[in-house]
Amino acid sequence: MVTAKFMPILTGDGQLLFCTRMVRLFAYGFLSVVLVLYLVEIGLTETRIGVLLSLTLVGDTLISLWLTTVADRLGRRRVLIAGTSLMIFAGLLFALTRNFYLLLAAATVGVISPSGYEVGPFLSIEQAALSQITRDELRTHIFAWYNLVGTFATALGSLVGGASVQALERISLSPIGSYRTVVAGYAVLGLVMTILFTRLSPDVEASPIGFNSVSHLIPESWFGLSRSRGIVLKLSALFSLDAFAGGFIIQSLFAYWFYVRFHVEPATLGGIFFGANILAGLSYLAAAHVASRIGLIKTMVFTHIPSNILLILVPLMPNLPLAITVLLVRFSISQMDVPTRQSYTMAVVAPEERSAAAGITGIARTIGASLAPLFATPMLASTYLLSVPFFVAGGLKIVYDLALYQSFKAVKPPEEG
Repeated sequence: MVTAKFMPILTGDGQLLFCTRMVRLFAYGFLSVVLVLYLVEIGLTETRIGVLLSLTLVGDTLISLWLTTVADRLGRRRVLIAGTSLMIFAGLLFALTRNFYLLLAAATVGVISPSGYEVGPFLSIEQAALSQITRDELRTHIFAWYNLVGTFATALGSLVGGASVQALERISLSPIGSYRTVVAGYAVLGLVMTILFTRLSPDVEASPIGFNSVSHLIPESWFGLSRSRGIVLKLSALFSLDAFAGGFIIQSLFAYWFYVRFHVEPATLGGIFFGANILAGLSYLAAAHVASRIGLIKTMVFTHIPSNILLILVPLMPNLPLAITVLLVRFSISQMDVPTRQSYTMAVVAPEERSAAAGITGIARTIGASLAPLFATPMLASTYLLSVPFFVAGGLKIVYDLALYQSFKAVKPPEEG
């Protein structure tokens, strides 16, 4: 039923935005498999690689904050193309030089994803544009599919990136040559995105209503926000708490726990989390179906609380099969809040402030998530504290759910009004 509703209402601009999402996430997955291997191959030490990866996160965060908060005023298409230019710049410089300081500049200023996840200004601006061209009652369905295609594109990109390296080495290309080819391919995919963004119509731009000729000079405007400032700050604080809690059980730490607790081999871990992520991706579609019946806030909260209870139960399972079963059940509902959260944010802020709102709430989540591993990692080194991150994460997430419901249960999006 969701598919039938989805296909007829995706406009030409919507199709282009879905294409850019797929190309970008494919590129991120494509690069993430070989990036660290490439940096080692060109002679960088582990310390310098760590600095590069850290500055990549810091630089992307600052650039995303700047670009997303001016996009609605300067033009969304223009800013998206600026983002792809930074993506091409980073890919080319990484492919062409071994100089650490030039790589440092590319990592800090450019747009590059070591993890395979979204970086740069694209996600926030695309969400705003999709909301602009989509009827309110269909927005959550569109966001569900948008997230789903991105998840599958990342997985496909990772698969193709690894296979490409093996294929290139079979035709006698050196390891460094094969890695460099993949890195250069990342820049080429950035060029493909640029071409696609130039084909967007003016319909994706923010409405001039709400702006005036000197709006950028008005002190009341704060990081691109005016009318929506209060609600965005409150959502940002809550989303940051949720992301901080989630940072205690990121996938790499989850995998390490299984390895220590049940001595699970890496190949088996890969299979477990592949299945978990497929279930998480499919849950996006279920979220849209549920939200159409009970509303966005109730879907976010009423699916998230059971998910967090299951998270707390994982370390209490006496054996591996039960732990895996609880984990998979948890993943089948754990991401239902993602498209609903994105849709709700776009619905309750002023249309001309959507890019800024998405950017600021996204940055808040990034900051929250980046702090948690500092607290979680030491716990994993202790036999007695090994399972504590599960309890902390689940508990804090339930606090977030209750606070979100209490704060926003009366704030209805237009389609629920």
